[in-house]
Amino acid sequence: MYEPNPAALPKSRKEIAEVQSVRKRVAFERAKTIPWYRGKLDHIDPARLDDLSVWEQIPILTKDSLRALDHAEFMRQFCAVPVTEIAEYWRSGGSTGKPVFYPRSYEDVKYGLISWGRSFPCIGLDSSDLCHISFPIGIHPAGQVWARSAQAFKVGMAWVGAGNALPSRAQLELIQTLKPTCLMGMSSFALHLANLAVANGIDLTSSSVKTLICSAETLSDAKRQKLAQMWGAEVYDVFGMSEAGLMGAENSAHDGIHIWTDLFYVEVVNPDTGKQVPHGEVGNFCVTPLWTGHATPLLRWDSGDLVRYIEHSAGTGPYAERFPMIKHANRTTGFFKIRGVNVNHAEFEDMMFRNLDVTDFQAVLETMEGDGLEQLRVLMEIKREADPKAVTQSILDTIKRVFEVRAAVDVLPNGTLAAEFEKSMKAPRFVDWRI
Repeated sequence: MYEPNPAALPKSRKEIAEVQSVRKRVAFERAKTIPWYRGKLDHIDPARLDDLSVWEQIPILTKDSLRALDHAEFMRQFCAVPVTEIAEYWRSGGSTGKPVFYPRSYEDVKYGLISWGRSFPCIGLDSSDLCHISFPIGIHPAGQVWARSAQAFKVGMAWVGAGNALPSRAQLELIQTLKPTCLMGMSSFALHLANLAVANGIDLTSSSVKTLICSAETLSDAKRQKLAQMWGAEVYDVFGMSEAGLMGAENSAHDGIHIWTDLFYVEVVNPDTGKQVPHGEVGNFCVTPLWTGHATPLLRWDSGDLVRYIEHSAGTGPYAERFPMIKHANRTTGFFKIRGVNVNHAEFEDMMFRNLDVTDFQAVLETMEGDGLEQLRVLMEIKREADPKAVTQSILDTIKRVFEVRAAVDVLPNGTLAAEFEKSMKAPRFVDWRI
């Protein structure tokens, strides 16, 4: 039998298919040992999992299924290892909903480090680079696992942490002192640092940072362009989740995120039918971890991301040649419904950041006094030299024209939102404050 080696980059797509064939069955047999899957997989022939019609009989697992359980019940239903094999816990991300704490075995952590570390050579970082990591260094894996993985891939790492661990001004001073070549962090925090630098007369375009790596938030085209302009750096997007690991990264072509399909079996599915959609069409992203599911063997986990599956990149090199890509659709499952009108979060964010006078914002769904109806209130910060009245009117007019809803707009002192966002793993850019 073929014995895959996840520490080594696969030599071809044919080898990746062989890895998937072996490891899907391992994941399937392990899932059958936990209570949640009891009786749900008995009708499926494990020897025929490469037959798509058989594989698609496996029920899709959603976020709501897990968030409905408290931690004790989650552990009882999904944990496949004794406490003596648990190395650490990874907290799920997200700015809304109840977090889930996933146990990770020593085997899971070993392969998790591989999954995060692959991002460095895919992006083009090596021993000549020093990364300033601004993700929280704690129970969420984006910070500490990524920072640890750099050692095996011989990339320098400054373990800085988020703004609530080291204040933003101190982070700018550290960048000027240590002169890192790469900033790793949430796009909202990178944007906040850039705004703070402008306010303090610091020209980041002449700094040592020439690469930005963003994750944990949607990176719209408008936000990418704004970051690239303010930092004078090339912006890369990566994709991962606590349920699996870091699953992929862009290369220099920036035409999608390459997914490590030897480590993760991924699908783009119709959520109503559970069947895969044709390549290039939008569907829900589902993943089955092939190596990092030792403690919690999840099958066909639906992340809620709306993506397209793309076979080949315009880029070159081993990552472009061997791994397919996903590209996030210009819409997400997140939206506000305001008096019968759906306001899509991703589209709204893109609209706001295309206004060059807006430096940051938060959209709030609130209840109006008197009639009790919903209202959209936009809290925003603008450039110091901009005219608040003119920017406010421009935003109000654009919201009415694009989304056909009326909104209220408040201009806040610069830095107000960043202080609030620093408290969260992901910036709560869209919040529901209805009574």
